[in-house]
Amino acid sequence: MEEIAIRILWAVGAYLVGSIPFGFLIGKLRGKDIRTLGSKNIGATNVYRTVGKPWGILAFACDFLKGFLPTFAAQKFGNVEWLPLMVGILTVAGHMWTCFMKFKGGKGIATGFGMLVALTPVLVLVAFAVWVVVMLVSHYVSLGSIVAAAFLLVSIWFPCKLLHCKGYHDLPLCILVTALCAFAIWKHKTNIIRLRAHAESKIY
Repeated sequence: MEEIAIRILWAVGAYLVGSIPFGFLIGKLRGKDIRTLGSKNIGATNVYRTVGKPWGILAFACDFLKGFLPTFAAQKFGNVEWLPLMVGILTVAGHMWTCFMKFKGGKGIATGFGMLVALTPVLVLVAFAVWVVVMLVSHYVSLGSIVAAAFLLVSIWFPCKLLHCKGYHDLPLCILVTALCAFAIWKHKTNIIRLRAHAESKIY
């Protein structure tokens, strides 16, 4: 019973940490409700566009850490093999469906990125490099996110020990990464429509 209670505490704690709407709070700190501005999303990109570059970077860092720190802690202090996966999933779920904002939230890119860095750091950092290159070339954050997610979705299944220590021989991790990447791409469906219509907003 005690072990079950501890796992429940991990799960609830992970969801609540993931639910902290840092983008919204940062916007409010600057006197703006980002739910009514720009894309109306509470994620870091909308903070960047509507509140300012430093605040957008801060929002990204906060969202990243709320995915990374709980997952990393579960790896170090949890005694169940699947616990880090569960904790990571719940932090991302908390960001996407935060209980503090009527179960509406962001797209989970920064929080999912933080979680995956904790789980398979080298491969995810390569995906991050892909995101940076695509964003700098195209000036579209959304396109960078979509391409990076597609790269990660495919590459996690390939036996390249140079890029990641886990991955291809860790089936639960492969399934998790595939599901998260596919869902992240699906969450960008409106961005894809705007990109095809050349109506997407550029970062600069």
